[in-house]
Amino acid sequence: MLTPSANSRLKRKMLETQTQCSEEKEEPRELDSKIGKVDRVLGSPQDPNVRSGAIFILENASLKKGLVKKEWKILNSHDDANLLLKQNKSLNDYRPDIVFEALRSVIDSPLNKYGLVEAIFVKIDGGALFEIKPHVRIPRTCKRFCGLIVDLLRKSRVCAKDTNEVLIRVVEEPVMRHLPVNSHIVGLSYNSKKVVHIDDYVSSLSDHMTPVFVVGAMVNGKVKEDHTHDYISGIKLN
Repeated sequence: MLTPSANSRLKRKMLETQTQCSEEKEEPRELDSKIGKVDRVLGSPQDPNVRSGAIFILENASLKKGLVKKEWKILNSHDDANLLLKQNKSLNDYRPDIVFEALRSVIDSPLNKYGLVEAIFVKIDGGALFEIKPHVRIPRTCKRFCGLIVDLLRKSRVCAKDTNEVLIRVVEEPVMRHLPVNSHIVGLSYNSKKVVHIDDYVSSLSDHMTPVFVVGAMVNGKVKEDHTHDYISGIKLN
């Protein structure tokens, strides 16, 4: 469990920015945002005396769009099983519930509640990369979440209802270009032989590092180790 004491060494550096949605004929879907949260500019130089909050990357998310009864939707192994099997698709590749639960775990975690999650990125398996602001209240059901993702993929962004702040947006790949230069990238997997205690692990990191946790949001496989500095197991968010 990530407790306040485990998070005390993580200090959030924040730069106030204002991002407005450009006007277009079709209004983007609106979400409520929490009051009093501000963002930093990803990739910006870091104050050497302040550690930024953690960044999460959810890889290989099963958010695949399909046309069903003349409407676009995110396909899933439960409702669309017959269609997928007729197309010889593996049902394991259509599990949007996995990334949905992973997102909820991060957003609802003590780490985020104490303002210590800096950014969240989601990489769709074979598709787009998008960023979610940590203070977003995502839909509480997977079905509504999938509807939100369909809107996101069509319009490239989702805005706050009252402020027009961009809360979710499609960003350019690769994700590495959006990370601070002082990132310490950690792959998370139950299969890793390196089992750690979260308090000890976080405390061992230099104050000059920004922790970046990479999580696989799929049924099979594991996150790529190409850019990871470490590969660990044993971390729970709540």
